[in-house]
Amino acid sequence: MKTFVLTVTCPSTRGIVAAISGFLADMGCNIIDSSQFDDLGTGLFFMRISFLSEEGKTEKELRDGFKPVADKFAMTTELRDQANRMKVLLMVSRFGHCLNDLLYRTRIGALPIDLVGVVSNHFDYQKLVVNHDIPFHHIPVTKENKPQAEARIMEIVESSGTELVVLARYMQVLSDTMCERMSGKIINIHHSFLPSFKGANPYKQAFQRGVKLIGATAHYVTADLDEGPIIEQDTVRITHAQSAEDYVSLGRDVEAQVLARAIHAHIHHRVLLNGSRTVVFPPSPGSYASERMG
Repeated sequence: MKTFVLTVTCPSTRGIVAAISGFLADMGCNIIDSSQFDDLGTGLFFMRISFLSEEGKTEKELRDGFKPVADKFAMTTELRDQANRMKVLLMVSRFGHCLNDLLYRTRIGALPIDLVGVVSNHFDYQKLVVNHDIPFHHIPVTKENKPQAEARIMEIVESSGTELVVLARYMQVLSDTMCERMSGKIINIHHSFLPSFKGANPYKQAFQRGVKLIGATAHYVTADLDEGPIIEQDTVRITHAQSAEDYVSLGRDVEAQVLARAIHAHIHHRVLLNGSRTVVFPPSPGSYASERMG
């Protein structure tokens, strides 16, 4: 039996849950997990349902059959077979801690994704990537060639079927055009749990200011640098006895963890956009192990 995930965003009104559950029951499907959120501020309703197709209904049959329900409630929906791993493209510059972490998590099955390639504007991690049998694409970026470089990146995205781009400490600013074209499909990791200490040596800046908490924020990329909808955050407490080097080491650890958790939530369709914010449904009790192993 196949397991599917259905996500729904629509204006809040009566009868939505009944219509969805009734449809699934009529199609011979059994709901195994359901989460929902009614945003009273925006008047929007969000739902994520995972279910078994016990009578062998195909993805097309389910999608076509659900269309009248979606149309009736003006729903934005996504239906996905959980057996199909999401195709992910990583981008990195010269800080490799997030790249190394994601390669390891993918290799051991902790992050069930299909890595279709790594793009970098430097050669630092070419050997590492190739040794993992993953295509490596060196695309240098300058002020003069940036449009051509981004065009090449988009060629890779399209030819590989990339569904998610992850900026694993990629230190080039993407153009507004690319951000809009890939809206909701690019995740970045920022070196703070608030958009502060921008620019060079952020951890040195934090050390000089005597910061007591450092952290990281994973968010979707928009034209507003480091201010896209937030997916995941975490912090680490710092004491006066720790050095600037300690800040860097602890910061790298929390960046890697936060980015991995954000990707995990996205690939399992637990993140729904709500304007400039997100709705992030947590794994239900007992479901994390199955999500972890894909």
